[in-house]
This record gives sequence, C-alpha cells and structure tokens, in this order.
Amino acid sequence: MTLTEIVAELAGYLEADARELSLSPTAFTSPELWEAEQDRVFGRSWLLAGHVSELAGPGGTLTVSPAGRSVTVVRGEDGRPRGWSAPGARRPAPAVEEWRGFVFVNPDPDAEPLAPHLRRTGDELDAYRLPEMTPVASWTEEWRCNWKIAVQNAHENYHAMGLHPTTVALITPPGGAMEVRTDTPWVTRLLSPFREPLAATALPLSDAQRATMYNCAVFPCGSLAAFGDSVVWTAMIPLAIDRVEVRGGVLAHPAALEGQDRDAFRAQNEESAAVVNREDRLGMEAVQRVAGSRFAERGHLSPKEPGVTAFYRGLARALVTG
Repeated sequence: MTLTEIVAELAGYLEADARELSLSPTAFTSPELWEAEQDRVFGRSWLLAGHVSELAGPGGTLTVSPAGRSVTVVRGEDGRPRGWSAPGARRPAPAVEEWRGFVFVNPDPDAEPLAPHLRRTGDELDAYRLPEMTPVASWTEEWRCNWKIAVQNAHENYHAMGLHPTTVALITPPGGAMEVRTDTPWVTRLLSPFREPLAATALPLSDAQRATMYNCAVFPCGSLAAFGDSVVWTAMIPLAIDRVEVRGGVLAHPAALEGQDRDAFRAQNEESAAVVNREDRLGMEAVQRVAGSRFAERGHLSPKEPGVTAFYRGLARALVTG
C-alpha cells in the first residue's frame, strides 16, 4: 500500500458508520507512513514526558526523543519549566505544560494549550489528589514493535485473557469490558471494572471509584491510570519504525505510604510492573512479526475494543486533517 492509500483507509475511521476493522498490517511497517507520522503526529502533539518530581529543582531536566528528535524540559531558576530542542536542530523551543503533577511537551511552540482538554478528567480525578502523589516506582524499556501496536494494546483490556492470565486477568472481569468516552481530540477516557471493588483506601474515593480503573489516554501515546491510592503513568515514545521506548511509573498518595517500608514497596511495584510489561512486550513483538508477513490482513475488532477505534480516529485526524 502507498501512503496515499493508507491515509485514505484511515479517513474511513472518521465516518459516522466506520467499519470496526483493525488497521492494515502495512500501517505498522510502512516507511512512508512512519516518515509522515514524525511530522504530522509527533511534531505537533502533546507528549507525556514524565512526573514533576524529575524536575524537582532548578536545572532538573526531562528529555523525550520521538524518532530521534530530542526535546528537553528544564526547570528554570524561576521555577518555571521551559522546553529546548536538541542543539543544532534549528527548531523553535517546544511548548511545555504542567498538569496536576505531570509534564507534557509539544514540539510545536504554537500548539493549543492541553489543560482545557483535560478539564473534565481533572474534575473526575479530583478525589485522587494527583498533585500530592509521590513517585514510588519507575521503569524504562524498549519494545521491538511499531508504536501503534503498543498504544492500541493499551486502549483495550480484551487482550488480558490471552497475555495476562495470571496477572491482570485475575482482577478484571472475563471479556475485558471497557467503557470509552472521547472527551476531546486529544483526550479519551477508558473505564475498566474490577472483579471486586478495592478495599478501603486512604483517599476519599466513592464506591464507583473503588470499583473501576480510570484511564485517561492523551493522544498520541500517553496515559494515566488511577486506581485505589495509586496512579500509573505510561508514555510510549517511538524510536524507530519498529522500536518504541516504554517509560512509566507508579505514584502513590503519602497517606497510603504511612508505616510502609518504602524500599520494599518500590521493589514490589517495580517487580509487578516488570511481569506485566514483559507479557505485553512479548505479545506486541509477536504481533509486529505477523504484521510483516505477506499473509497478514485486516481483522474485525471485537465489541470489547471501542478504545482501539477511538485511537484510530485520533490517528486519522492527525494524518488526514492535521
């Protein structure tokens, strides 16, 4: 398929009666599409760079490098975060926003603000007290798959039965049901029920909040998942057409850490994340290998995968109308 054909196929996801089909396998292997994504998607989108704790004082930095184009956030002497492009890049300084403890960067200095798009999410997550959260675990990994394979996987729970039978599948209902709501072109809310509501938490959560995981997906590749006294953030930054850097961390409210052995708590969270991430990585790398086969074709999406369709619509908006 040519780039024109792939983009035309993507345009179909913007139609009211769009067919519930996966992307063509070529979308995960096309050098022409990958080149277009570097400018139309990652050159003008808000990327989750990390948590403000990494910019704790003047001179603190955070760097993300989509497709090798580094953008860095630096905490100035005045306390304000500022963006910098790589030396010699001859690109203007990127836009930077802090939102409730998280740092977002957009290579487009004239990008519209992200915060208004997150207003509804902020209201719904108010009880989690995000600005008070403190980091308890972190990781950075490299997966050998196209970034879209990794991101679409994070937009549904249907895969838990196959990839996470002894981990995620034990706490979620069979079938991986998910309630999806697209708030704005940048933000999609994904609600996933637990098999059983979480026990009483240190935070003042409602019964409904203790019974679900609230996932805010920020297009193209960032997410915040709140459940109980914790928040897990994830950013999937593409390094090459078939490699993605998966970085993330676990945050907890200080009230939930009282009396805890913090080193043991960190080790437990990082070990749990490593197990789940490995299950996802092996699955996504297998999908990438299949996508490169001449026998691979588009497949029907399950009714349990509306989040994937929402992601495809965001991709289509960026590549077709962006």
